[in-house]
Amino acid sequence: MIHGSSCALSFPGPTEPQAKAWPAIAKGKHVLIAAPTGSGKTFAAFLAAIDSLLRQGVKGALPNETQVVYVSPLKALSNDIQQNLAEPLAQVARTAGEMGLPEVAIRTLVRTGDTPAAERRAMLKHPPHILVTTPESLYLMLTAERSRNMLKSVHTVIVDEIHAVARDKRGSHLSLTLERLEALAARPLQRIGLSATQKPIEEIARFLMGVGAGRTCEIVDTGHLRRLDLGIEIPGPPLEAVMAAEVWQEIHARLVELIERHQTTLVFVNTRRLAERLTARLTERLGPDRVASHHGSLSRALRLDAERRLKEGTLKALVATASLELGIDIGAVDLVCQIGSTRSIATLLQRVGRSGHSLGAVPKGRVFPLSRDELVECAELVRAARDGRLDRLIIQQKPLDIRAQQIVAAAACEDWPEDRLFALCRRAYPYRDLTREEFDEVMRMLADGFTTRRGRRAAYVHYDGVHRRLRGRRGARLAALTSGGAIPDLADYRVVVEPAQTFIGTVNEDFAVESMPGDIFQLGNASWQITKINSGEVRVADAQGQPPTLPFWLGEAPGRTAELSEEVSRLREVVALRLDDPAAAASWLEGTIGLSPAAARQIVEYLDATSHVLGVIPSQHTLALERFFDQAGGMQLVLHAPFGSRINRAWGLALRKRFCVRFDFELQAAAGDDGEAGRGNRANGLITPYRPMTMHSVAGKNPISHVGKLYNLVAGLACARVVGDVPGVTGA
Repeated sequence: MIHGSSCALSFPGPTEPQAKAWPAIAKGKHVLIAAPTGSGKTFAAFLAAIDSLLRQGVKGALPNETQVVYVSPLKALSNDIQQNLAEPLAQVARTAGEMGLPEVAIRTLVRTGDTPAAERRAMLKHPPHILVTTPESLYLMLTAERSRNMLKSVHTVIVDEIHAVARDKRGSHLSLTLERLEALAARPLQRIGLSATQKPIEEIARFLMGVGAGRTCEIVDTGHLRRLDLGIEIPGPPLEAVMAAEVWQEIHARLVELIERHQTTLVFVNTRRLAERLTARLTERLGPDRVASHHGSLSRALRLDAERRLKEGTLKALVATASLELGIDIGAVDLVCQIGSTRSIATLLQRVGRSGHSLGAVPKGRVFPLSRDELVECAELVRAARDGRLDRLIIQQKPLDIRAQQIVAAAACEDWPEDRLFALCRRAYPYRDLTREEFDEVMRMLADGFTTRRGRRAAYVHYDGVHRRLRGRRGARLAALTSGGAIPDLADYRVVVEPAQTFIGTVNEDFAVESMPGDIFQLGNASWQITKINSGEVRVADAQGQPPTLPFWLGEAPGRTAELSEEVSRLREVVALRLDDPAAAASWLEGTIGLSPAAARQIVEYLDATSHVLGVIPSQHTLALERFFDQAGGMQLVLHAPFGSRINRAWGLALRKRFCVRFDFELQAAAGDDGEAGRGNRANGLITPYRPMTMHSVAGKNPISHVGKLYNLVAGLACARVVGDVPGVTGA
């Protein structure tokens, strides 16, 4: 029946992932599907589920209960899936009617943070057969008293874009939620995972399945490689450390030129502020009806409207953040423009894959680097994407806060024998190595709470030491429902339009506090004038197109992955060996990476200038340390270390602490992907002129382990009067 359904959907036949996955799914096996974007892997899971429901309906035995739960990391993806399932379900129903089969009504509903309360209540009375949700909403439904009962009938869980949650605490949270769901259902759940970018795939399969006897997963791996049309766009003037306003004008003009040449263009940026800024500039050139923005701080209505207009083809360009990068069928997008580096190989593949998101189509993407360092990074990013390399996912191990959260939620719903709850935690893959001592420590903390002047607080569970059982205290369920999840609370202010009381989005708390009535800002490609600022709410009125300022949000920019940092370091080293002949080095870049002559020439000139100034080109095998004094007499230390911000921030914290303990002064440090800078509050009277120094072979396999050696060198540099006083360091 599945094959007939695929034909009914106007496909010539099953795609490769569908043909390989359907037999295993039909046998009830757990399956992990890895396939390129646009290859039909989502329908591989859904059509199998629809087939099972249809067979039950034909026999007259389809109960009014939820059997399939689809989990996606993005609310936009959840909404998209429900809409895209409507047409296949209608076509399957027509085909069944033509075959003389009875009509079967299969219901699908979405439950996310955007779902109105009325729809949530209606869902409890008439449960959908297929529930589309997010990890956080699934946790809430599993913990809430009424919606919990709706999930007892679930037998299949589909986790889409599994790589997007496996890499952080959201994955640990979801893994425990799935174990709690399986315990509630009192039967083994069939688990199906989907993603286009998974590495290592065996580790992702273990994450999906968890730990336990008989838990095996069949991996359907058709690869992630797909023919791509990738290129790098640079402005006429050479790139600098910071892009000037005149150069931005060239970027805007080039974007408009590309947008006009294509039917629909999706423009990705890394921050919401840049999304609003770029939307405003494109609107000035293309018109307000042809451009829209899409990011997580816009209201559900504005996001859905932008998605609808994009699918209908009425938009020429949509400027989006990561809110649209995963798996969404967004219509006939034939070009993706990425502004700045994605900082991740997998992210570039996902975003470019939004274009040509259909069988046989070739995704087309153009990357716009915004600085000289980004030009080097984007060159290696494009090459890595073409060569099929991926970032390695690192699954976090035993995060304590997530475990405490889930224990409170589980105990709030029912009494648990402590041994059974401990076994449940260990079945989740991130907690497979959880020891009994670690479990007992958290359990005691939750049972005892902590003591304040007003008495004991935060004791959420009651521990029965005689019968060795846990149960939730009064208020435990409320605490679990209001404080659950791994996404931090940003305390944003709601933006409400007067007098209609329409919610249009959120702005950062700091931006709201610093604003005043009468100020005009942009949100959702429209300008709004602030009329009043209340606690947690900004009331606005239509500013009638008056020139606005741009709101800001904190903590947005992504950090570069370890794999991409290694690639950037390797490219620097390769080019460094060819700098004796700059023309040959540029020619190599053109032939190997496919750069334009201008882009290749800029990279060679930039790295050549770096070599002349520092004496070396910084890489993961050769770090460069600089010291100089600013106009105020403050000492500045710069460490050139292209390990990515994750490593560099850790180094910065360690160095700050050691300087504070050793010299009794605060070292103010800031870290980026290519190094970190520190400023001392006092220079100890030293007036050494600037000279660069290099430290070789510090990287190794674990750069964090070299904090001690690095500290000794940096401390020596900070206190030495001449370069030769620093042991182990050579002057340029």
